[in-house]
Amino acid sequence: MSCGKHFDTGNCVSDILNEIVAAQNDVLSECSSSCEQSINDLLGESNGAGRDTVPVLLYCKGTCKPFKGFGAPRGAVGDVVGSFYFRVKEVDDDNCATLELLRDPNDNEDNPDDPVEQKTGRLRATGICITVDLNCFCHITCLPAIDAIS
Repeated sequence: MSCGKHFDTGNCVSDILNEIVAAQNDVLSECSSSCEQSINDLLGESNGAGRDTVPVLLYCKGTCKPFKGFGAPRGAVGDVVGSFYFRVKEVDDDNCATLELLRDPNDNEDNPDDPVEQKTGRLRATGICITVDLNCFCHITCLPAIDAIS
């Protein structure tokens, strides 16, 4: 397969990936775990009753490393915690987003080194929000929709 056979985005890798997607969609069209599936679950289109959050992981441009946000609960000055998992609260017209840190209440590790080290069995909203520039990210991973608010 040569670059740009059916697609011509100006990016050889993008062209080939587009061709792969087109061919794969002829065979199988749905992922069992994806952002699209998580959104469908959240909206109840696929048995998602009671879910209110699509947890996301973001990856920084340049390094491709997972982004970790930090913050402190209100009234807990000095008790800073980190998280790789977020609930999107808002995206504005300037491509900035307000993200809420998600944490498992049973996770005693305040500063995990890696997303797989952070407990995710019972991710809950923390009330800790940060603002990020979405232009700084190159990749997003969506986890299955959960109930993180109640």
